[in-house]
Amino acid sequence: MKHRLFIQRSILFLLVILGGSAFVILLGSFYLQEHALKAGGNLRGKNIEQSYAYMQQNYPWIKEWMDSLLQHKALHDTFITAPDGKKLHALYAPAPKNTTHTAVIVHGYTDNAVRMMHIGYLYHHDLHFNILLPDLRYSGLSEGTHLQMGWLDRNDVQLWMQVANKRFSQPHSIPTQMVVHGISMGGATTLCVSGEEQPNYVKCFVNDCGFTSAWDEFEGELCKQFGLPSFPFLHTASLLTKWRYGWSFGEASAKSQTIKSKLPILFIHGDSDTFVPTWMGDSLYAAKQHGYKEYWRVANVGHALAYKTFPKEYTQKVDSFVRKFCIVKD
Repeated sequence: MKHRLFIQRSILFLLVILGGSAFVILLGSFYLQEHALKAGGNLRGKNIEQSYAYMQQNYPWIKEWMDSLLQHKALHDTFITAPDGKKLHALYAPAPKNTTHTAVIVHGYTDNAVRMMHIGYLYHHDLHFNILLPDLRYSGLSEGTHLQMGWLDRNDVQLWMQVANKRFSQPHSIPTQMVVHGISMGGATTLCVSGEEQPNYVKCFVNDCGFTSAWDEFEGELCKQFGLPSFPFLHTASLLTKWRYGWSFGEASAKSQTIKSKLPILFIHGDSDTFVPTWMGDSLYAAKQHGYKEYWRVANVGHALAYKTFPKEYTQKVDSFVRKFCIVKD
């Protein structure tokens, strides 16, 4: 009798321990998901006024250009409705003179379209391209429930590419000659787009410090920020994301899409990047097996700082690359 009672109590104790552990894991996974996909509610990219001030402070050479665009009302807002009913926003500016050369420019994690205006300056002011800069979901003026880490964003960016082509095409159905350029999560988004079938007006892509996959990025940050291994929290958080939002951290893979890509890609990555470690840039470059590719591994540069540190060299690299595939008829 005592032996049976001991076994029953032991089983009950074990069930309580397992139930408590499962609760802690579930609670921790919910927190991780919210922290990763909603940035703990701290989305700097939602404050548009501060974003303009930030850009002019950190990239002072673009201030006059930005002021001129705003003064002459040359920078426009545009909205579209996605197939799921969400309203999406982008900024666009026609080139100083009539051209089909067009850049779609994709921002990074917790940023917005305004915070990519330095790359807008590169294409619009320096290269004389039309530009369109989307706000990804849950960023800027776009609706959305969470950050999509570039994966489902690829579908929205493809919609914006169609919008840009329609807006900047020439009479008599002459299509644009388009480059898609993204930084950080925007770089990963660009690579996710690159693995899809492309319309004939898309000529090339530029990926600046994009991550290999959402899983790889979160795994690294989980270790750095919390000192935790990926198991079990990342696995459970990924399952929760699949259940709530329809995608998982593992399938959100820019590397898998890069393997499928066929059009030219310029890869840029700072060799001192610790947020999206440089090995990810190396891995992505190696993963591209089809079509032309270049890699600028920028010495002594941290995350997303290549243009800010070396603006002239960055502009020259991008100019040289895109001119190979966008035929200039100025």
